[in-house]
Amino acid sequence: MWGRATAGALPGFVLAAALVGLFGRLWPGPWQSTLVVGMVLLFPLWIGIAAISFRFASGLRAWAWLGGLALLALAALWLLQATGWVA
Repeated sequence: MWGRATAGALPGFVLAAALVGLFGRLWPGPWQSTLVVGMVLLFPLWIGIAAISFRFASGLRAWAWLGGLALLALAALWLLQATGWVA
């Protein structure tokens, strides 16, 4: 249980933050216009991901999936920035 809980808390937060960052960067217009909406959506999204982490069979699977998805989302955010698709 503790493994799933910490997976929801640590990589779950990183995943939620990266998804909010992707939302802010991909939305038309300047990213600053999505800052307040992103901050409002971050906590419910994080709690949803933390709740989903308890659906995994073990803490190791939760860490693997959520950590992998968080790394993938961060890589996508970095790729958008590195290629110049977003300012």
